[in-house]
Amino acid sequence: MTAATAAPTLRGAAVGRGIGIGLMYGLFRPRVLGAWRVPTTGPVILAVNHAHNLDGPMLMGTAPRPVHFLIKKEAFVGPLDPFLRGIGQLKVDRTTVDRNAITQALGVLDDGGVLGIFPEGTRGEGDFASLRAGLAYFAVRGGAPIVPVAVLGSTERRGRLISALPPLRSRVDVVFGDAFQAGDGSGRRTRKALDEATLRIHGELTAHLGNARRLTGRL
Repeated sequence: MTAATAAPTLRGAAVGRGIGIGLMYGLFRPRVLGAWRVPTTGPVILAVNHAHNLDGPMLMGTAPRPVHFLIKKEAFVGPLDPFLRGIGQLKVDRTTVDRNAITQALGVLDDGGVLGIFPEGTRGEGDFASLRAGLAYFAVRGGAPIVPVAVLGSTERRGRLISALPPLRSRVDVVFGDAFQAGDGSGRRTRKALDEATLRIHGELTAHLGNARRLTGRL
């Protein structure tokens, strides 16, 4: 097994979580709401809105369990490649059906781990307006509940020292929603079943984002 295909480890993700905790709480002031909604054991998918590059590391440092994120292959450059692999993150080629990434992601769920996914596929408005089918596939195929997560405040202002990041010590809200099943309980993985699951997911994530904005006052 090569470094490119080596399975991500829980130990690596736990190290990544420790680094995330130190950095996120050291540089910013995260306010975490509803973390108790994440199941303490068993497979789970964290579906996160994505408006800023900070969103992934912020979730890694605030989630109650170590997270294995599916991350675009373009991020795995230079020394970041072995580092991201070492902390249990998964490299995915978004331009094709990346069977290695699919196998690794399903392996995380089969092992009872936490898979982090940006359902929109790429950074955007962070409003879950456009979902890709990958999340529905993993949820139905892996039989894992989805916990919606809203990261709010990462794009409101730019920092003076590093304009690509929010101001140091600024507050970023991370709101976890209620877990739900994407499938209809039949176990079907047909195109129609996945399309229906995607619609169900879209409704749940959009509703959670609205609730999170009201809860935090970030309307």
